[in-house]
Amino acid sequence: QAQLAESGGGLVQPGGSLRLSCVASEFTFEYYQIAWFRQAPGKEREGVSCISADEVTAQYADSVKDRFTITRDNAKNTVWLQLNSLKPEDTGVYYCAGDTFPCSYLREPYHWRYWGQGTQVNVSS
Repeated sequence: QAQLAESGGGLVQPGGSLRLSCVASEFTFEYYQIAWFRQAPGKEREGVSCISADEVTAQYADSVKDRFTITRDNAKNTVWLQLNSLKPEDTGVYYCAGDTFPCSYLREPYHWRYWGQGTQVNVSS
């Protein structure tokens, strides 16, 4: 069955950086848009970033623009999310998700078909 697996989370101080990885298996990765979502305790899951299958489109939530960067390598079945200038409000579990829907569905987390189990990001001094 199709699988996604995240890694790279951890504890960092405000202003620090992390690089998250999402590795896909057992589905046609190069045909899928890949998105990152995050969820803080007691809050709804929210879209963070999305990259199209052909890398033409990259979208970011307003709260992370100019701080986060999404990239992918279809030959490696991998998507990365570079998190810079981290703030405490960036804390949460970060999930990657895949679907054939366009990246405009970043606003609709429940439309995404495949999900990883998440990786925890804690930003605290």
